[in-house]
Amino acid sequence: MTRVLFTGGGTAGHVTPNIALIEEAEKRGWQIDYAGSHEGIEREMIERLDIAYHSVASGKLRRYFSWENFVDPFRILLGIVQAFMLLGKLAPDVVFSKGGFVAVPVVVAAWLRRIPVISHESDVTPGLANRLTYPFCRRICVTFDASLPHLPAGKVLVTGTPVRASIACGNAERGRRFLGIGSDKPLLLVFGGSLGADKINRQLRSVLDSLLESFNIIHVTGRGNADTSLDQPGYIQKEFIDDEFGDVLAAAELVISRAGANSLYELFLLRKPHLLIPLGIGASRGDQLVNAATFEREGFSCVLHEENLDNDTFLQTVRNLHDDLSDTVNRLAKFPARDSVNLIITEIEQSIR
Repeated sequence: MTRVLFTGGGTAGHVTPNIALIEEAEKRGWQIDYAGSHEGIEREMIERLDIAYHSVASGKLRRYFSWENFVDPFRILLGIVQAFMLLGKLAPDVVFSKGGFVAVPVVVAAWLRRIPVISHESDVTPGLANRLTYPFCRRICVTFDASLPHLPAGKVLVTGTPVRASIACGNAERGRRFLGIGSDKPLLLVFGGSLGADKINRQLRSVLDSLLESFNIIHVTGRGNADTSLDQPGYIQKEFIDDEFGDVLAAAELVISRAGANSLYELFLLRKPHLLIPLGIGASRGDQLVNAATFEREGFSCVLHEENLDNDTFLQTVRNLHDDLSDTVNRLAKFPARDSVNLIITEIEQSIR
């Protein structure tokens, strides 16, 4: 029986593509294990699936001064030792890494054990953790063609991002039933990632009454960020949407979101016109800025930066995007959608032979 160890964590974006692959791997009868951090978001997400979860120590290489920078290299070394022992016990045929710092010790240990490693990069430009693992990987799968100049030649395959079946096969009618709304107005979906986005939340709420004249709004606020004092007809708040998110996304005519690569790929795949408000350089390594700029140039995305957010600009941008809906859908139809799950599953199979 084929046995695969998946790894990746730190954010939901490092986990959800793994879940899409795990869904297909289970259909094929593969034995699945997952290696993640002791307390990361990946533990909660994976244990819900009744998948064997194994924790290893991990550190983080920060670009700013912190006393933890002196401790974390030892955590990484400890993680490599723990992962080396774990791999000896599990003896997987292959390791699949979605990235994040927890993946670094697992990938290095797999290389030491001579176990093939396949990794996946979602963003246009790779993050530090993924870059550290590339010398130890047999194959690097990427979401976008724009990533190719940033990666070592000969190892890279453009696959797109694995998308869960519940997203790819969402149903608009089911989505409206879940939300309890009709189709009297177009549905505007606003979300800021797994933890929410305070700036997007505040900006939306400051022009809520104006937007409700033209849209029904589903606002995914992030945990703890709902404000029940704002509840009114046409405005629905959810702190988090899990299995029904694909149906809600199918029902939406227009989407406002951050510019994380996984969300972007889902929007492209489903041909959803969208406004991106990327996370700025002060709060990230700048990957969302690169993602947004790349696809704004391609004509797929409309972009509004946080420093330019005000009521008038926000409202006018949303209205312009809605007026241009059919042209935007036509442009998005040119985006090359790939059967990402099967492309990567095939790479996993071939790495074992």
